[in-house]
Amino acid sequence: MSSSPVIEIHGLRKTYRVGQVDVPALRGVDLTVNSGEFLSIVGPSGSGKSTLFHIIGGLTPPTLGKVRVMDQDLASLSDSGRTSLRRRTVGFVFQKFNLLPNLTARDNIAVARYLGGGKNSDPQFEEILRLLGIAQRLDHKPNALSGGEQQRVAIARAVVNHPAILLADEPTGNLDTANSKAVLEILRDLNERIGQTILMITHNVEAAAYGHHTVHMRDGQIIERT
Repeated sequence: MSSSPVIEIHGLRKTYRVGQVDVPALRGVDLTVNSGEFLSIVGPSGSGKSTLFHIIGGLTPPTLGKVRVMDQDLASLSDSGRTSLRRRTVGFVFQKFNLLPNLTARDNIAVARYLGGGKNSDPQFEEILRLLGIAQRLDHKPNALSGGEQQRVAIARAVVNHPAILLADEPTGNLDTANSKAVLEILRDLNERIGQTILMITHNVEAAAYGHHTVHMRDGQIIERT
């Protein structure tokens, strides 16, 4: 595993304004993630995990602090720059699969490829499809796929443009035990076989064990890294 950092965060703070009240979501987070690392992030609801992901992915700006992703200072990016970051540098996988219901699995993936400017012919991605085990299911729409298959399609969509970083927010939250295990093994294989850098939010201690390290968050702070 390379030691070069792909994410560098220093003094990160995020405060939301709710009515007349300031609500702190992050209270001074420092975090470095190296290329090829599989990092699990755990913590109770409200600990700041999802806010951290949204900032790394350029979905929301920080209140204070420095965030560098692939040596880009996110504070210096324009709206179009942050959009490009999401399309080409950071892939997202969510608890809800968020597939377009009227499109086949193939077309859901093709839309992401088009938006990210990816190539139609991509031998490495064909290997990823085989790894995901959905090559024979690509002509089905989401309602004809199981939950596990839908999440695999969502993973394929997230990595079709070979993002440097994959952010997986509770990727097994809507899956049964067998499908959860299959999806976690797929994430581990993506990490081990193609060196995909992965950050995964999970409430499940067994799921967290699939990562190389675990960051524990509480009240907007990192309290431990194991």
